[in-house]
Amino acid sequence: MHHSRLVFIFFSFFAGAVSAEEVQVAVAANFAAPMQAIAAAFEKDTGHKARLAFGSSGKFYAQIKNGAPFQVLLSADAATPAQLEQEGMTVPATRFTYAIGALVLWSASEDMVDGRGDVLRQGGYAHLAIANPKLAPYGAAAVEVLQRLGLLDAVRPKLVQGENIAQTWQFVASGNAELGFVARSQVTRGGKLSHGSAWIVPANLHPPIRQDAVVLANGRGNAAAGALMAYLKSERAKAVIRAYGYDI
Repeated sequence: MHHSRLVFIFFSFFAGAVSAEEVQVAVAANFAAPMQAIAAAFEKDTGHKARLAFGSSGKFYAQIKNGAPFQVLLSADAATPAQLEQEGMTVPATRFTYAIGALVLWSASEDMVDGRGDVLRQGGYAHLAIANPKLAPYGAAAVEVLQRLGLLDAVRPKLVQGENIAQTWQFVASGNAELGFVARSQVTRGGKLSHGSAWIVPANLHPPIRQDAVVLANGRGNAAAGALMAYLKSERAKAVIRAYGYDI
């Protein structure tokens, strides 16, 4: 009797230890705030822990190619996960679009940016911040917008580049750049502009910013990786994603 009870206790402890796992997640910088909220809810609801690292999608691509131990990637584009998939570095059939991003021209000062983005033409600013277009999909979208507006050459001398969208936001928030192209999620709280002034760039001025998630080869067989992908599709996660100014 005594013996079987001990065995039972041992097994239930072991089962508990096995069922709660940790997953290493590479998260595009634009999605930092919503993902922190989602990761906290995920841990509470499932017992699994998501360890988050934030950066530019291009940098993560290089790190994953070089053997970084990430198990899930939440990219700022669809191209990077698709590329990794083609190169056999993901778990097949796990890729999906978790959010559609929006680009915003933003200034920390209340009256700098008008609702049509005319400030870009009118000038009156020395620095325009964008994320590095080679590494950050939001930076590539910003360049595309400036090209379509016929302003790229005119503003080129004023461009300052952040390594990722988080650093770009920092330039504008600190006033080192009077305005910049950032992710709507970075300046949105509860569906409203948190502070400053902004022009939400019409979606037809750049290709849609489809943000895809994928389980990486390292995450194969990791219960927490699978659970996180399912959780990102849940209504609870979608509510957070929408509240931060993304479409789904």
